[in-house]
Amino acid sequence: MRRIIKSNLIVLPSGIFDGFIVIEDGKIAEITEKAPEGEMIDATGNYVMAGFVDIHTHGGGGFSFTEASPDEIVDGCVFHMTHGTTTIVPTVTTGAFPIMREAVKNIQIAKKNPLVRNLLGAHMEGPYLSPAQCGAQAPGHITEPKPEEYISLVEETGNTIVRWTYAPERDKDGEFCRFLKEHGILASAGHTDAKYSDMALAIENGLSLVTHLYSCTSTVTRDHGFRSLGVIESTFLRDELCAEIIADGKHLPPDLVRMIVKIKGIDNVAAVTDSLCVAGSPATSGVMSGVEYIVEDGVAKLSDRSAFAGSVATADVLLRTLVNECGFTLSEASTMLSATPARLFGLNTGKLEVGLDSDIVVLNKDFEVQQVFVRSTHTYKNQD
Repeated sequence: MRRIIKSNLIVLPSGIFDGFIVIEDGKIAEITEKAPEGEMIDATGNYVMAGFVDIHTHGGGGFSFTEASPDEIVDGCVFHMTHGTTTIVPTVTTGAFPIMREAVKNIQIAKKNPLVRNLLGAHMEGPYLSPAQCGAQAPGHITEPKPEEYISLVEETGNTIVRWTYAPERDKDGEFCRFLKEHGILASAGHTDAKYSDMALAIENGLSLVTHLYSCTSTVTRDHGFRSLGVIESTFLRDELCAEIIADGKHLPPDLVRMIVKIKGIDNVAAVTDSLCVAGSPATSGVMSGVEYIVEDGVAKLSDRSAFAGSVATADVLLRTLVNECGFTLSEASTMLSATPARLFGLNTGKLEVGLDSDIVVLNKDFEVQQVFVRSTHTYKNQD
C-alpha cells in the first residue's frame, strides 16, 4: 500500500519541513517537496513526527505490566499507543521472582497479539538492585544476582527480555552483565549505589545505559577525605553510557534536564515516562508490588511522601515538557523521545528518514495526538 502524509510541519532531524512523506510497504520511501501520487492524508497545520519510543513504563490506563494478564498488557500498550508511543518496552517491577517470571511470560504472549505491533519486549527492573537506592521497588525482594534465576528465565522466554536494570556493585565480577550482553539484552545501571570502579567494570562487560539518572543513582562519596565518583558522575564521564531521564516535568526540573543534555549531548539522552498503571486514569493511589503510593501534584509519590514512586505521564506529556518547559526544539525533543532510544536497541525506526519504518505520530499545535501510524497501519485517530 502506498500512502502520502502531507504537512507543512514535518519534524525532521534537521528541522521543520514543508512537504510530503511517501510510505510504501511499511517504510518511508520518500520525503519530498513535490506532491506524489497515492492515498493522501492531509495533516496540514499539524506536526508530523517520528513515533515515540518509550523504553521504561510500568503501565497505563489502569493496567500494570507486572500484574496484568496478556490481554490487559495489550490494553496497556494500546493506551500508550493512543498517546503516540509506537514502540514500547513494558517494565516488570521488582517483586517475588516467580511473579516477575510470570509477568515476562505474559508479555511474551502479548507480543503475539496483532494489536500491539509496538511491543518490543520486557524490561526487568530488578530484583538485583541496591537496598539503599530501592526507591519504590519492593525492598523485601531485592537481592544479588542469582544465576539459577536469570539463566532459566532467559532460556525459558527466549528473546522476550530486551533490557535489564541492575546495580553494578552487586555484580562483583561482571558475570551478570556479561550474560546480558551475550544474550542480546541491554544492560542498564539503576537503583544503584555504585562507585566509579563498579561502573568501569560494568562498562567493560557491556553496560551502556543508566536508568532514570538522578533518581536512585549514587553521587560523589567521601571516605576519610578521599572522594569517589558515583553513578551520576560516571555517566557524565564515560561516553559509552547513555542517560535515561524521566522527562515528566516533576522528577527533574528543566534546568537539570538542560544540564544533562549539555554534558551528554542530545544524542545520548533518552526520555522515558516511567509511568505507573494510574497514568491516564482518575486513580489517586495505588500499590506496586506491595509498595503503596499516592498521586499528588501530577506525580506518584510513596505514601509517606518521602520520594517519588514513578510518573503518571504519557509520551505526549514528555514532548510538551521538553519543548514548553525545557526549551528544546521539536527536532531535539524527537531525538530524545524517539531516535536515541531506538538506536539503543538497534531499531529501524525513531526518525523520519528514508528507509526507516513508518512509525509516525500526528499532533496538533498543543501537542495533542491526532493520528498514529505503526508500520504505516493507521492504528488510532482522534475523533474530537
